[in-house]
Amino acid sequence: MVLPLPYLQETASQTAGPYVHIGLAPQAAGFDIFEKNFSNVVAGPNTRGERIRIEGRVFDGSSTPLKDVLIESWQANSDGRYNHPEDKGSGQLDPDFRGWGRSCSDFDTGVFVIETIKPGSVRWRDGRPQAPHISLWIVARGINIGLNTRLYFSDEEEANAKDPVINLVEHPVRRKTLIAQREERNGEVVYTFDIHIQGENETVFFDI
Repeated sequence: MVLPLPYLQETASQTAGPYVHIGLAPQAAGFDIFEKNFSNVVAGPNTRGERIRIEGRVFDGSSTPLKDVLIESWQANSDGRYNHPEDKGSGQLDPDFRGWGRSCSDFDTGVFVIETIKPGSVRWRDGRPQAPHISLWIVARGINIGLNTRLYFSDEEEANAKDPVINLVEHPVRRKTLIAQREERNGEVVYTFDIHIQGENETVFFDI
């Protein structure tokens, strides 16, 4: 018997946590079950480009840092070329650069870390150059659908001002939520990028 549409019940939804690490990054939770683990170290020892470290925390609407977050990162190499067969750009592929990684927040501090290189500029769909950026996908307990955002770099002000995606965000204050702040720490370049799921400082998220 087929019920009329008004009588169909909504399928139950489920968030990504709290066991997201076991399914996607079991090594972070102490389980050695995958033949190959994808880590937060995106660049190999011979990868071309400027070595950088990205650090940040993910906050909920009450400004509490989440400690069971998983973040996937996807970026071009230093020459502006993605490690993907669909990218037919003029940049050179880097055989030592994967370009994709998984980072888990620390269970005690909530800090996530991505070890990578600074990406080069890639073209937007209409041919305009985009500012160097890293795409991020965030999942955690309490999030029904993974959140997509971008990380841009504070020392790329001129490129950021012309970026076609940043300029889709109308309010200048909201654009700042996409900018990672650069500092040098013990000879290492570190960018700090905090993500706010809700609240006054809510990060800009994109529909993909």
